[in-house]
This record gives sequence, C-alpha cells and structure tokens, in this order.
Amino acid sequence: MTTKPAKIIWTEIDEAPALATYALLPVVQAFAKGTGIEVEMRDISLSGRIIATFPERLREDQRIPDFLAELGELAKTPDANIIKLPNISASIPQLQAAIKELQGKGYNLPDYPEEPKTAEEKEIQARYAKVLGSAVNPVLREGNSDRRAAASVKEFAKKHPHRMMQAWPEVSQTRVAHMSGGDFYENETSVTLGKATDAKIEFVAEDGKVTVLKEKLPLQAGEVLDSTHMNVAMLRKFYAEVIDEAKRKGVLFSLHLKATMMKISDPILFGHCVSVFYKDALEKHAAALKEIGANVNNGLGDVLAKLDRLPAAKKAEIEADIQAVYQTRPAVAMVDSRKGITNLHVPNDVIVDASMPVVVRDGGKMWNLNDELQDCIATIPDRCYATMYQAIVEDCQKNGQFNPATMGHVSNVGLMAQKAEEYGSHDKTFTAPAKGRIRIVDASGATLLEQKVEAGDIFRACQTKDLPIRDWVKLAVNRAKASGAPAIFWLDEKRGHDAQLIQKVNTYLKDHDTAGLDIRIMKPVDAMKLSCERARKGLDTISVTGNVLRDYLTDLFPILELGTSARMLSIVPLLAGGGLFETGAGGSAPKHVQQFLKEGHLRWDSLGEYCALVPSLEMIAQNAGNAKASVLAETLDRAVAKYLENAKAPSRKVNEIDNRGSTFCLTLYWAQALASQEKDADLRARFTKVAKDLEANAAKIEQELLAAQGRPVDIGGYFRPDPVKADKEMRPSATFNAIIDTLA
Repeated sequence: MTTKPAKIIWTEIDEAPALATYALLPVVQAFAKGTGIEVEMRDISLSGRIIATFPERLREDQRIPDFLAELGELAKTPDANIIKLPNISASIPQLQAAIKELQGKGYNLPDYPEEPKTAEEKEIQARYAKVLGSAVNPVLREGNSDRRAAASVKEFAKKHPHRMMQAWPEVSQTRVAHMSGGDFYENETSVTLGKATDAKIEFVAEDGKVTVLKEKLPLQAGEVLDSTHMNVAMLRKFYAEVIDEAKRKGVLFSLHLKATMMKISDPILFGHCVSVFYKDALEKHAAALKEIGANVNNGLGDVLAKLDRLPAAKKAEIEADIQAVYQTRPAVAMVDSRKGITNLHVPNDVIVDASMPVVVRDGGKMWNLNDELQDCIATIPDRCYATMYQAIVEDCQKNGQFNPATMGHVSNVGLMAQKAEEYGSHDKTFTAPAKGRIRIVDASGATLLEQKVEAGDIFRACQTKDLPIRDWVKLAVNRAKASGAPAIFWLDEKRGHDAQLIQKVNTYLKDHDTAGLDIRIMKPVDAMKLSCERARKGLDTISVTGNVLRDYLTDLFPILELGTSARMLSIVPLLAGGGLFETGAGGSAPKHVQQFLKEGHLRWDSLGEYCALVPSLEMIAQNAGNAKASVLAETLDRAVAKYLENAKAPSRKVNEIDNRGSTFCLTLYWAQALASQEKDADLRARFTKVAKDLEANAAKIEQELLAAQGRPVDIGGYFRPDPVKADKEMRPSATFNAIIDTLA
C-alpha cells in the first residue's frame, strides 16, 4: 500500500505543558523522521493569540499569523490531526498580566480598557474579547468528546493508587449551597428551530424602546436555542444568606465558578459575591474606588492592587476597613494562606471543575488561614450543575471516601461540537441595562424566546446544533458497544434545554442497534448517585453529557480515580473525519510553573501527551495506509505501559524525577520497543543503536537531569518564555540531547 505524507499539528500553548513540550517534542519529531510523518507546531498560546490580534501595531519580525483561525479551518477537513495541549482560558487579570509582559518585551500592544469611553477603546476591548475565556476550544472542537482513561492507565491506578485521598470525618458540615429560585436553571426556556433563520437579540425597555444587542444570530433548522437569565437581586440575597450561615456554623465560605470559560457571566457572578462579602468596606469607600477604577469582577485582588493610586493615608484607611470585615464575616477558603490570598482574590484562582474534586478528595474540606483543612460551604449559585456536586458530597458523607484501588471508571461522551451549549454563549450574554425584556426574534420579527429582566440581570442565550447532537448519540452508542458499560445521558426533563435534548436523544437512538445495551436518561442528581454507587462496586459507567458537565466530570472522577485529570485520554473524532487529540487538563499548570521557577523542578506529567500521540499515529496508519505509523503507535503504547509499571511519573519533590526525567524514561522504553518489534525491519535497525546508546548512558543522563534541579530558573517570561532559555532549561542533558539530535 502506498504511503501518503501525513502531518501532525502539535499546539504551542501555555504554562507547564508548554515547558514540557520543549523536552518531549524533539523526541517525537526525531522518532517520526523518515516515516512519512511530519510533526509541526502552531502557536495558539494566550500570548500568541494576543500578538496575532494586533499585527498592525507590531514590527514585521514580531508578527505571527492567526494560527487559531488556521487550525479552526483545518479541523473542518478530513486531514486534521491535531494534538491539543491545555491552554489558558484567560480571565481579565490574566489577559492584563500577559499584555504587560509582552509590552515589557517590546511589543507595542494597547492596554486592555476595562471601561472603554472612546470609539478606539471600545474597538480595542472588542478585539481583546476574542482572546478572553474559552477562545481556543470552541474553534477547534468540531467534534464531540470521547474522554476516558486508557486501560493501562486505569489498571496502573488500581495497582498503585494515589495517596492524596483524605478520609471523610464521621460528622461533616460541608455542603454545596445553590439558589432555590431566580437562577439560570429556573428561568431557562428552549425551543427547537423548525427552519433556518437569521435572528436578533433585542432589549425592550418598559417604555417600548428597542435596543439591538446582537444584530445577527444565524440559526439552523433543527437547532436547539435557549435563553435564560440570572436575577441579580436574588443572587445577592442568596450570597448574603450563605455567608451568614457559614459564620453561624463556623465553617469556611468558598465560591466556585468558571470565570475563565464563562468569561462574560461568571466574572459578574464573582463580583457580586465580592461586593456582598466586603459590603461594609466597599460601600463606605465607593466613590474613591470608582475613581481609581477598582473592579470587583476581577476580585478583591484588583481592588487592593489599585489602592496604590490613592494617597497613602486613604489607602491605609481602606485596607484597614477591608481587614475589619473579617471580624464579622466567616473565614474564607484560602488559595495561598502564606500570602493571604483568599478564594475571593482572583476569579481564575478557583475554577469549579478543578476545585470541587479537590474538596471531595480532601474529605469535604478546604484550606484555612492557618494552613489547615476545614469544613466548608461550597457556593455554586446556579442549579444546572450544583446539585450533582451536592449529591457526591452526600454520598461521601454516607459511605466515606472513595478507594482508588477498587473504584470503577466513569468515562465521558461529551456534546461539545460546533460551540454547543453554554461554553459558546459569550457573544450572546448581556447585562440588562434596565427593567424590561430581552428577546430573540427571527427574520420575520416573531419572538422565539423572551426573558423578563431587572436592571443588572445577566441574560444568556445558547445554541446546540442538530448534527452534533446526532453525532453525540452515535458516539454514546458506539462506546456502550465497545465497553459493555451502561451509558447514562445526564439530562433533566425539568430544565428547558435538556427537555429538548431528551426528545432528540429518544428519536436518534432509534437510528442505532441498541439491543443488549444499557442506555438510560437520568437527571444529573440521579446519574451522579448511580455513578458513585457503581464506582464503589468497581463497576464502570459512561457519562453522556453536555459540554459543561463534560468539562466538570472529566476532572471530578479522574482526580478521584487517578489523582489527576491530566492522565485522561481525550479523543475528539471530528465531524469532517479528522481527529483532535486532547491531552488532559491544565488546572494545576500555574502551580507547576511557580515551582519550576523557584527550584528548577517541573512536576507536570506528560502522560496525557504520551497517550494522545498513540491514537494520533493510529489515525495516520488507518487513513494514510502508513504501516510505520502503526508500529510507532503500538510501540509507544507498550512504552507507556512500561512507564506506568516502573512508576516513572514526575515526583512532586525537588531533586527527584521531574517531567524531563519522565520524558527520558518514556523515550528509552519507546526506543527499546521499536528495537525489539518484528513488524518493520527498517525501524528495528534504526532504533537498535538508539536503544543501546540510551541504555548505556541512562545513569549519566539521569544524573545530568537531576543536576539541573534545586535552583531558581530564568526562562525569560511566564506567558511568553524566551525559547532559547526555555530549551536550555528543559533539555539540560547534553548526553541525551546528542543521541536524539543525531537521530533527528
């Protein structure tokens, strides 16, 4: 069979996985050389996206293409083979920090205008808005998600269970607090479009004046369209009640939102909590804080940082009044107790899908100011997803902590193609300017959906197209057949959007042979209860969910089962026939970078990248008829199994194996597997010497890698490291480099 050239696109992203790429990618490119496979990088990092947004302001040598848009088009073709590492979904504070760093490197970028007044400032803000939040994922995810632990990873986790689980106490006051009315869940309405149309979103004031909020909203036939709003008065009342309860019970108060992905709505929800918690101090000094541009939506940290703009005496007065708030308020969960960074300081510090699994893992507790674990009230205002977290808390309070050595696996089939559901709602999210109605009208002027709002309420509309739903159902059936596990659709008939999806699921299931399969539809609370029950019995379950629950569950269960969601395999069969291979979650990536800069130890585990490369190569073998790609995939899979069995994952402690040592071990095992295989004589001959050289120099290489640790590291930038400095730090073994560079 003729071998056609094939190309793998490896994404250049941010933080720890970006650093790990300096160590791993040269190995991958060297191993692929001469096999008809090219491995190329495309920069879709936060800094790269910022640079690509303002080419006219930059020198020619500073400009980079809009690689994200380029990959978005590639994802719509059958040739797409993209390995996508975790990227920053930027909050405004992260965006501002990245801009400042780039400006310091000589990039003539404009500041982000928080409150634009001129037409130019509004245009700048609109351009930056495309970089904020989940800018990458909706563009690349032209397919639905098949996310699970590779069999070898799950078996290893059972044989060698992680040790991070904390016992649940006999008496636990921890609970998840959510609203009982006025939230997105209660107010959601939904409709399935009978025909295609171009709609508008309008605000209608009480006096009948109409303001267009979104001029054009293309809608397809069969598409599910939602509208909902958050009643802000009820939200603030809810916050006040929960804060009082936490004080009364003597537990920590914590807030769990997703201000990164939900870049419009959740920062506002976050800001309301900050303003309610620090009400006395913030209202007393409202005029001064407005004058300096303090923005509670960016957290208490933004308020404190901007106090430097005031006279010293006024600054000290406000700081004292903020400190006085803690005398009457409950203790707040801490992000960093040593620095006094609370749960309310920065909106992107506590991301619900990463933070709530840790609450469960830590026995229902979070860290307090004394650096001790303490019961908490985990506050998640909206009931769309809060109730399922409360269900797992109650399960643990009744049955105790999960046991990673025995628990079954909860995998996921996620509906996310073509910007499905809430994560694609940013351009349809608005703050109500006054009391009135926000409506969606079709091309004929007929009202499709409408919400009655008060001033300040948060309106949100979402779309889910029909083709992704059909594909999602097909993927769920295929996974149920392949695994033999029950497939549970997490859908609540009392929620507007879910009611529409239930009808479609029941219709499209008829297109498949489901004989002998266990396929159910259950509301999230009941689905969580069943999944926990089965997991405790060692039984596997497939969660079939929408986009947000996909994100939440593929952190929750992997963190409990494997110790980290970074070890998950995430395959996205693209609708056009290509493949997107995601490599785990990056929620812990910032802490990893902090440790690396401080002591030269990178504890990021690249297992997700190792595992993702296997199906990427398999796809090339299948689609391009490339037999060498098949051998590379088979041998890499064997190398991953050996990597796990020999416990070569990075240690958390300095002067022990870190990411660089792990990648060396993976490289050694892969070369050994290639040297011993019998399917391809050329590859066997090529890698026999490589394997021998790596084996003979293993002790020396490991010593060179360890010798690079134990000191502060300068990589020339956080958001955009100097590539020469980063390469030097991530490839510190001259012996290892010489072997790989010769191969390349």
